[in-house]
Amino acid sequence: TGYKNLLKIASTSQLEGYYYRPRIDREFLAAHAEGIIATSGCLAAQIPSMVMQGKDDEARELVGWYQEVFGKENFYLELQQHDILELETLNKWIIEYGKSNHTNVPLVATNDVHYVMDTDYDPHDTLLCIQTGALKNDADRLRMSDPSYHLTSQDEMWRYFGNAAPEALKNTLKISEMCDVNLDTKGYHLPVFPVPDGFDSGTYLRHLCEKGLRWRYGSHADDLEIRDRLSRELGIIHDMGFDTYFLIVWDLCQFARHADIWWNVRGSGAGSVAAYSLGITNIDPIQNNLLFERFLNPGRVSMPDIDMDFPDDRRGDMI
Repeated sequence: TGYKNLLKIASTSQLEGYYYRPRIDREFLAAHAEGIIATSGCLAAQIPSMVMQGKDDEARELVGWYQEVFGKENFYLELQQHDILELETLNKWIIEYGKSNHTNVPLVATNDVHYVMDTDYDPHDTLLCIQTGALKNDADRLRMSDPSYHLTSQDEMWRYFGNAAPEALKNTLKISEMCDVNLDTKGYHLPVFPVPDGFDSGTYLRHLCEKGLRWRYGSHADDLEIRDRLSRELGIIHDMGFDTYFLIVWDLCQFARHADIWWNVRGSGAGSVAAYSLGITNIDPIQNNLLFERFLNPGRVSMPDIDMDFPDDRRGDMI
């Protein structure tokens, strides 16, 4: 449930709330908070910003709101350690708030990670310069406050927070153990392709291919060689669970054809009579002695790969 809610929040913030950056409002967040663990965030987040502005009462009120929305066990005040003066002030406020018993909010210690190893600091700094068009020796340019933005070790974290807030370190493990989601990656997870009433994906694919045979081969559409080849291909496609994949690619080509967008298919996909009859490819595999098995066979463990090229100035239309 939590993972599904995260997907909904991420999608809605991009598609409906985007303004300079992805956004959602509190009502939407509250409606999709089930199963999610939240933290107060870095120095730029809401609660830390209020603390730095001296708005303690508003910060406390917001802490209470987040606890109410996510549940007292699922919202944490976040401690970080970097060479930023304001961060020391914020950490002190958070630790004292935790001891004040104003509301019982658990703490968690994290690190703002921008690169993996501590030795990556200089390459990362160089990349920042490239990204912003600045020189390394420019005094007034975007840079990290210090070389501590790597994936911090356990020893480093205990050195930062072991005395002041050991429970904040132990809570990282607690949060990890609370997370229980199994994203099954076995098998294929294709979109549901809508087909007309009276059809399923397999029968509709066969219907389109039968219709396409007449278009491609005319009076030879009933030749035994052609019929047997199509039936064998459709049997393999169906047994391997790829009916929907062919329908999706067919749909892309139908759109391209009606939108007057050129495309080309490369590779072993040209060996399929099914793809040829669907109008996906434009080379007759029988006339050119192309093998379907190079493209798809029961021994193959990966999805079929129909490589398609579109003009770079029309790809946005295709997407």
